[in-house]
Amino acid sequence: MEISIKSDFEKFKEVFLEENSKHNLISKNDEKFLFEKHFYDSLGIKLFFEKYKIKKGKILDIGCGGGFPCVPAAMEYPEFNITGIDSIRKKISSVNTIKEKLSLSNLNLICDRVENLKGQKFDVIMSRAVGDLEKISSYALPLLNKNGYFIAYKSKKALEEIEGAKNVLKRYNARVEDIIEYTLPTDEVYERYLIVIKEAE
Repeated sequence: MEISIKSDFEKFKEVFLEENSKHNLISKNDEKFLFEKHFYDSLGIKLFFEKYKIKKGKILDIGCGGGFPCVPAAMEYPEFNITGIDSIRKKISSVNTIKEKLSLSNLNLICDRVENLKGQKFDVIMSRAVGDLEKISSYALPLLNKNGYFIAYKSKKALEEIEGAKNVLKRYNARVEDIIEYTLPTDEVYERYLIVIKEAE
């Protein structure tokens, strides 16, 4: 499934690589795959937004790291209010610099642990390359609005992780609603999955 992209990747690339040279947000080896493995993969969320006809809302990116997926999502969806949270200050500082250079007024950044994010609720929560589904679900599900969605980016161990998260999903009366598959535009086949979780009816 191909993901159409309208964002200005070249401008993003320029400012991201400048920050990466200072703070090592991704490995030097990964820099040459910045589009395929990071930017394009981050915009896998488009497949969810389009399938479920999500056109607005408050979005949270748990463990946003070097800005994936929150920065590409903010570039692609200026109408969404997106918050990225990460406990590592140098990463949040770098992403804040990228945000300012790209004039992303719809992106908010918080340096803290997600379990300290009290009193806020989100329509969509996403998380990429943070931890196993069981652990990250326990952080995400209490922060969802009613009828909200938690989207976990996963690779080939997706089904195994779903099995391991059954008890947490049951505790929060949640279920796996959908699994959206796509592949990265690389010579080697990288299968990716968006695990869509929401409150059980």
